[in-house]
Amino acid sequence: MSSDSNPTPPPASRPARATVLDPSRGPVELTRQLCDIPSVSGDERAIADAVEAALIAHAPHLSVVRDGDTLVARTDLGRARRVAIAGHLDTVPINDKLPVRDLRDETTGEPVIWGRGTVDMKAGVAVQLALAIELAEPSVDLTWIWYDHEEVSSELSGLGRAMRHHPHLFAADFAILGEPSNGTIEGGCNGTLRARVSVSGKRAHSARSWMGVNAIHRAGALLERLSAYEPERITVDGLEYREGLNAVRIEGGVAGNVIPDRCSFEVNYRFAPSRSGEEAAAFVREFFDDADEVEIIDLAPGARPGLDALLAKRFVDAVGEEPRAKFGWTDVSRFSALGIPAVNFGPGDPLLAHADDERVPVAQIESCAAALRDWLTHEL
Repeated sequence: MSSDSNPTPPPASRPARATVLDPSRGPVELTRQLCDIPSVSGDERAIADAVEAALIAHAPHLSVVRDGDTLVARTDLGRARRVAIAGHLDTVPINDKLPVRDLRDETTGEPVIWGRGTVDMKAGVAVQLALAIELAEPSVDLTWIWYDHEEVSSELSGLGRAMRHHPHLFAADFAILGEPSNGTIEGGCNGTLRARVSVSGKRAHSARSWMGVNAIHRAGALLERLSAYEPERITVDGLEYREGLNAVRIEGGVAGNVIPDRCSFEVNYRFAPSRSGEEAAAFVREFFDDADEVEIIDLAPGARPGLDALLAKRFVDAVGEEPRAKFGWTDVSRFSALGIPAVNFGPGDPLLAHADDERVPVAQIESCAAALRDWLTHEL
């Protein structure tokens, strides 16, 4: 038997080698290393393994608990206050945007790291991991969290799952989510609601359309009303949030010669954190009160800014810029639901999240790390 009869398996069929992260090279290099570990939602095992290995090897001051592909690492120094700092490990599909590349911004000429996950949100994850390993004696006790399944339906969230399984690990006086915020603080977040709005009709042959009731035409009147709607701007605790009510999907029709008897469309409502989830649902139902059915299919409440907390005020001073409102929904909402004031703070422009030209300025990675380090090592 020749040696060719049992050839070496092609590289794709070999077990993947574990990635070894090198935290000593700082958050910028860690960003490159983390981004080059593919971790589309549902495939976070490799990156969770790498982060866990780095914590065990380099951070003996932390106790580490793993829940699926979510990691919680805590100090236990007996400090008077505790801060939780969290970031998600997953990305949207890669779309040929890896490995990362070092480029220069076309407008500013500043160095950037280009590639999937650089903005949303592995630069923030890298800052957190570098500081988690570095800060053995912070001025507050720290809970560092890296979690899976953020870029998909909220019921799959690794953060939500770990909070249910280990609620005692998440007690804190203040929380920071490392979502991209251009290196400034974005307080709270809008809530988000999705509803399916349906109208009925009566089927008929299109040659005798007067015998039926066209559900698509009926839906058109609702969509015209929606198109004319002007969303509100609402100030909450000094920050202005912009709401939005938009159709995002539509379904209807039976065949090319049939008057349709049903049409439905999906609406996404982004609502200010001054409204509860129940109030948001009531608003959408009232807005479409002449539809035959309004079904709420997804609802995640917002979070108030939380900037009146003492730790938040001192964090604002450390960052040195005026906070802004977070228009999108983020997991600060989960902390807010636990009664923990929470803000968003991380490198990267949120407008570039998920984009084909996703890229993060190197200077923002460094400035975010410096601001967090300074804040966490001074008396709070």
